[in-house]
Order: sequence, then structure tokens, then C-alpha cells
Amino acid sequence: MSVTTAMIVGIGIGFIFSFLWFYLTKVQQMKAEFSYELSELQREHEQQLAQAKKRSVNTSRAVLKGKMAEQFAPLFPEFEYLPSDAKFLGDPIDYVVFSGYSDYREGLLDEDELEVVFIDIKSGQARLTKGQQAIAHAIKHGRVRFETIHIQLEER
Repeated sequence: MSVTTAMIVGIGIGFIFSFLWFYLTKVQQMKAEFSYELSELQREHEQQLAQAKKRSVNTSRAVLKGKMAEQFAPLFPEFEYLPSDAKFLGDPIDYVVFSGYSDYREGLLDEDELEVVFIDIKSGQARLTKGQQAIAHAIKHGRVRFETIHIQLEER
């Protein structure tokens, strides 16, 4: 083998080793960058998950407090009616109050003094749902009536 051929082979081997060293360094650098990005994404995910859990717990607490407020509303001073006149429905509205009915039964009021009131209890920042708004609209426009339904039962 001649000296030129040996030099070319040496340069070729040197070039290959240099390329491999550069490539391996670049791969290690990319691996370190991806590992860092992955750990950052995992940290962000854990933070977002913790925030979501906290929001979920807070929302759940607010819902439970609202449900309790609905049930106990007749006992609060804001509720201006006799608890015995209030009938809990829960959905789509919370109460139908037959205002004055207890006094009417005891002969203390005339039937012209009775009033039917539909009530929904809200706490915090809660607002009426679209369905509740539609019910309020129907009531305000007088689309309310009383019906009696007779059920025929077979006698044996």
C-alpha cells in the first residue's frame, strides 16, 4: 500500500470518527434537550392537574352548599313565607309556596288573600338556568293554570 493510499484511508477513517463523534454529541445534546422539555411538560401537567382538582373540589363544594341552601331556605330569615306553606320541588324550580294557606286552613284568611309563588333559591354567583328563565317568563305572562285530573280506578 502506498503512502498516498494510507493517507487517504487515514483521512477517511479520521473523517468517519469525527462524523461519528459529532453525531453522537449532537444526539446526546438532543436527548438532553428532549429530556428537559419532557420534564417541563410533566411539571406543567402536574400543575394543571392539581389546579383542575382544586377547581373540581371548589365547584363540588359550591354545588353542595347550594343544595343545602335550597333545602334549608325556609329556615333562613330571607325566606319571607311560612315553611309550612312551602313545598319543595327541587327541579326545575325549588319551591312552590302557597302563601297564606296555613292561615286560610285555620280560618284566618279569605281565599282571595291566597297567593301562589314560584321560588328558586340561589347562592353565591349562581344564576337562573335557561329553563328557569323560560318558566319565569311564562309565569310573568300569565301562562299558568290549575287543572284537576280525575283517575278512574276499577273496583272489583
